[in-house]
Amino acid sequence: MKRNPRKLKWTKAFRKSAGKEMVVDSTLTFAARRNVPVRYDRNLVATTLKAMQRVSEIRAKRERVFYKNRMAGNKEREKATNRKIVAENEHLLPRVRGSEKMQEVIEEPLAEEITLEEPVQKAKRKGNMKQRLLVGGGVERMDVD
Repeated sequence: MKRNPRKLKWTKAFRKSAGKEMVVDSTLTFAARRNVPVRYDRNLVATTLKAMQRVSEIRAKRERVFYKNRMAGNKEREKATNRKIVAENEHLLPRVRGSEKMQEVIEEPLAEEITLEEPVQKAKRKGNMKQRLLVGGGVERMDVD
C-alpha cells in the first residue's frame, strides 16, 4: 500500500513539514560523508575529534532552544483547556462558602499554637509539618522529612 510520507506522523518528512524537526541547520551538514581519501595525520585526527565534540554540543544546544521555542505556547494552551474543563464541570466543585469557613476555622487554632511558649527546636520542626484537610472537617498533620 502506497502512502504519502508527509501524512504519516512517524516519518522524517512529516516531522520536517510540520515544523517539529530542525530542517536547516549548519551542524546537520557537518556529518555529511566526504569520500576524499586523506593520508593519516595525528594532528588532523585530534582536531577532527575536537571539532566533532564541539559540533555535537552546538547541535544539542540548538535542539534544546528549538524545542523550547516550539513548546513556548503550551502553558497558555494548557491553562485554557484546564479553565474550560473547570467551567464545564463546575457542578462537581465544592461550594465556596463552606470551604472558606473551613479555612478560617483551621487557620485560627494554628496561629494560637505557634505563639505558645515552646522551645526553638519544636518551633523549627513545626515548619517541616504539612497539613491536609480531612473530609470530616479535621486537620491531619504530616511530617515532611
